[in-house]
Amino acid sequence: MRIAILYICTGKYSIFWKDFYASCEKFFFKEQDKHYFVFTDDLDINKKHNTTLIKENCRGFPLDSLFRFDMFLKIENEVKSYDYVFFFNANMLFVEKVSYEIFPNKNFKGLIGVIHPMGFKYRKFPSMYTYERNKKSRAYIKKEKKKYEYFMGGVNGGSTEEYYKMVKECSKNIHHDYKNNIVAIFHDESHMNKYFSENEVHSLSTAYGFQEGAKYPFKPKIIIRDKTKISNFFNKYREERFIGRVLRYLNQIYKAITW
Repeated sequence: MRIAILYICTGKYSIFWKDFYASCEKFFFKEQDKHYFVFTDDLDINKKHNTTLIKENCRGFPLDSLFRFDMFLKIENEVKSYDYVFFFNANMLFVEKVSYEIFPNKNFKGLIGVIHPMGFKYRKFPSMYTYERNKKSRAYIKKEKKKYEYFMGGVNGGSTEEYYKMVKECSKNIHHDYKNNIVAIFHDESHMNKYFSENEVHSLSTAYGFQEGAKYPFKPKIIIRDKTKISNFFNKYREERFIGRVLRYLNQIYKAITW
């Protein structure tokens, strides 16, 4: 089995590459053929034999995140020969073995998503999920009588064919919104959740996207590293983000009530 791994570390995020690579080699499908496609503006990062660096200038937040699917489309031809493709955010770190248990069956050819920590927290109150509520956006998810799940954008994957169907659709919808001066509430994650809501997805627990230091009733497999513990660069926005979180939470309650 051949696995392609997509990884973006533009700007200051290149500092996470070394630890991510080491943990992925140690814990993620260790016996399988893995190749890393790394989008970065730091071409001096530690390049290994199974790594391809793709020059990508840092556009800042939220553009680096919003247009990540465009990056993936640049290497579609190179990735076609792989059986599966997975994307991981820069600050992800494997802490336990992850292998075939993430597939529902040995012949799995679909998509895989990880339940967002918020999706776990509010699983009994899905109205609190931060779906895009702007009806003019192509990421908009309407309220229906069905089961809702909220997936994190930082870990996802699946068979190469199905994954790239998602990549193309999300890229198209993001550009459509952007031309109309619309940016979904959580950027690429919002568009991915829209696609997942309309297509079959095998969901993995929050253990595969576990916030560092958080307490959950399960053992983590992959943690989301606290960026502020790695570099003071990320620390300077902590106070601003706290105020922003409070305002977003109040807005989230309002949207839950009015959805």
